[in-house]
Amino acid sequence: MNTRPVRSSTLVRLKADTTYCSRPCAAYVVSGFSRTTLVAIAVATIACSSPAPEQRPADPAPRAEPRTITLPDLAKLDPAVRTRIQDRHASVTAVPGAAGYGELGKLLMAAQLLTDAETAFLNAQALAPTDRRWPYYLAHVQRLQQAPDEATTYFEQARTLQPDDVPTLVWLGRLYVDQGRPETAAPLLERAVALQPRSAAALFELGRAAIARRDFLQATTHLQAALRVDPGAVQAHYPLAMAQRALGRSAEADAHLKLWKDVELLPADPLLEEIGALLGTAIDHEVRGTRAMDRRDWPNAIAAFRAGLERAPSDPSLYLNLGTALYLSGDLAQAQSAFERAIELSPGYARAHFTLGVLHAGRGRADAAIERLTAAVAYDPALVDARFSLAEMLRGSGRVEASLPHYLAVVSADPNSSQARFGYAMALVRLERYREAREALSDAVRAHGQQPGLVHALGRLLAAAPDPQVRDGAQALRLLEPLSSQSPSSTIAESMAMALAETGRYAGAARWQRDAIARAGREGGAAAAARLQDNLRLYEGGLPCRTPWRADDPVFRPSLARGL
Repeated sequence: MNTRPVRSSTLVRLKADTTYCSRPCAAYVVSGFSRTTLVAIAVATIACSSPAPEQRPADPAPRAEPRTITLPDLAKLDPAVRTRIQDRHASVTAVPGAAGYGELGKLLMAAQLLTDAETAFLNAQALAPTDRRWPYYLAHVQRLQQAPDEATTYFEQARTLQPDDVPTLVWLGRLYVDQGRPETAAPLLERAVALQPRSAAALFELGRAAIARRDFLQATTHLQAALRVDPGAVQAHYPLAMAQRALGRSAEADAHLKLWKDVELLPADPLLEEIGALLGTAIDHEVRGTRAMDRRDWPNAIAAFRAGLERAPSDPSLYLNLGTALYLSGDLAQAQSAFERAIELSPGYARAHFTLGVLHAGRGRADAAIERLTAAVAYDPALVDARFSLAEMLRGSGRVEASLPHYLAVVSADPNSSQARFGYAMALVRLERYREAREALSDAVRAHGQQPGLVHALGRLLAAAPDPQVRDGAQALRLLEPLSSQSPSSTIAESMAMALAETGRYAGAARWQRDAIARAGREGGAAAAARLQDNLRLYEGGLPCRTPWRADDPVFRPSLARGL
């Protein structure tokens, strides 16, 4: 096991509580100390270490049911961090589990959202009371909130679950020293040193415990050992100077005081390092990967996300990003594996279900796409892109009736979604509910008057709907004529022909239809032009069109929201 002490700079803003006697008062942090001053320092240090009345806080009993976590305002966080927290929160809310709450707690803790992190860890502990990680993290949350008694309680719970965990022993010993209970701290720290003889942090805290007991000779032994193990453990010089002064060794005390620096000496702590990896190095790699994707540099994006996963191998967000980069690079099989791994790690990760659904849709796997998109909507009903894509896939695969409530839900959540309004109207057309389709398109045009696609669809429906109570050739022409001059295309020309035929102007309809055929040939080839011949024969025979869209018309194909 690695026993290298960890400097506080290797953790993400997890500053240890140092308001007790592990550092000198600022007034004395100068060089060239007189004997009188050093004696005063020593007296002050010993006075700070005097025993305080023992307190026994009540154990915070874990609750049986998970507590609701309402995220605070995350606007000030880095966007990548904010997305991670929101996705993890949505996932664990949809599928509660100890691991999910624990991962959310770690993210919140690293982001300094300690109150919410505490709730998440309490939920994890309630669901998995024998997992020592959750009381361990709860202890650190309490420590960072300046609640040493509560922190002690949780560290004791963690020690009960894993008695020989060195970081737990060191942190617990440190707290007991700070609380004026060196006799309680010493056996814990001695055990830590026995387990890891080269733990500078354990030796340092053991030296502090000895100073608090006024055993200055023993303190000197432990603190000198800490410096031999790690000459960079410069914080040990101050208590060592105090011990030397108390033993009458003024010259040695002066030398150590000159070497002291306020650099915290912490135990090697894999669990805290996990939090540093989540929002430290892992995020750095994620940011680099995202920037590479913005440049369409797929190889470097993939490499960055893989590097992030080396530091945070259980991070579903990194797997989602990796899958996206792989998909865009053309490696669909590996992309699918990455998306599936994200879902395996976080079953309620709605965005991963959504993205995998888009991948399946792109590969022509309609049933698999619908399954994943349905899961995405179930886990996060507010994920509008997933709901729109589900509606489109249901409509495109023939399950038209089932698509309607999803379109309406999208419009309700986002009234500016013109695509959802259009899809809803086209679904009604497929169901031959033409009157409802006319009302839906009329509403859409009123809401989005600048959207030519909606105007065109309403004009065509008014020109050729089978229901005579829906048709209005004159109104169709008023809508379509401006479009015919603004964006002449084969489809606009075809719609103009329908509208003219509905008003009885068959010669004009035939001319527009011939123009549509010529344009379709240039746009899509002979096959596209051939499909328009049937309507030309109608107009040449003095008959109107009663089929606004053919079954194979592109408007009936699904148009997925951007998921990748």
